[in-house]
Amino acid sequence: MAVVAFASPGRAQVRGVYPLGMNATNSGVTPGAGFSYANALLFYSRDQLRGPNGEVLATGRQSVLMDLNTLVWVGDSEIWLLGGAVPSASATVPVANNSLTATGRGELSGGEGLADSYYQPLILAWRKPRADVRAVYGFLAPTGKFSAGANDNVGSGYWTSTVSGGETFYLTENKATALSAFQMYEFHTEQEGTGIHPGDTFNLDYSLTQTFALHEALRLQLGLVGYNQWQTRDKTGPNVTPTEASAHYVVNALGFACNVVLPVWKVNTGFKYFKEFANRSTFQGYSLQFTVAVKF
Repeated sequence: MAVVAFASPGRAQVRGVYPLGMNATNSGVTPGAGFSYANALLFYSRDQLRGPNGEVLATGRQSVLMDLNTLVWVGDSEIWLLGGAVPSASATVPVANNSLTATGRGELSGGEGLADSYYQPLILAWRKPRADVRAVYGFLAPTGKFSAGANDNVGSGYWTSTVSGGETFYLTENKATALSAFQMYEFHTEQEGTGIHPGDTFNLDYSLTQTFALHEALRLQLGLVGYNQWQTRDKTGPNVTPTEASAHYVVNALGFACNVVLPVWKVNTGFKYFKEFANRSTFQGYSLQFTVAVKF
């Protein structure tokens, strides 16, 4: 799992920093002991800017393409004092390309390069017969390029602490049918050079999936997926008007997912598509996500 900041026009805060939907499936599952590598290619395209009541304020295109490289370590022993929790940790280094254009005005901003990196130094995982659960502390480091007033930023310009949890509940004894949910709360700090303190954010990913054993070396997982995001606190800072402060963004999306598991080769690949709807105080569009993970 990774976090990357999206570009924003002007002083507007239009999203949190979590790439929505990337933990929608198998949210509570932790890899086996040792090291794993995961790559996620995420594309977000948005062509409408929605107002506080869902009205269309502007049209154009905000697009974000991210390539996330994540290294995961999982321990080989349980902590009995914590109910048999297995410790793990991860680090994510992302590269991003983003652009913002407006109808009739052309390109307004764009940038590419190393984005904000994300670290999860403490992950606790519980593996039960009918459920897998994770509890996580992480933080976003502002390693991406950011300069107040620039139009080519790829970083957020502020630190973010996160607490999150993931759960996968197996509705059948053979674990073929699964209900998953992922929750993250973002605590943002003040943005460098602007004095703006972005409002905190709550994220929710979820899915209902069915796995088909096509062969002993091939499993196919299909399902419905969705995500939501809510700004929970007002944005504050110099020249932030009461209207801007109280315009909390809301994001909603539904879609589908397909994962291919190759257990003999210890490889997982996946695809997800999300279509957003009824957003408020933010852009609205769709997302395509491609992932591959390899267990060493």
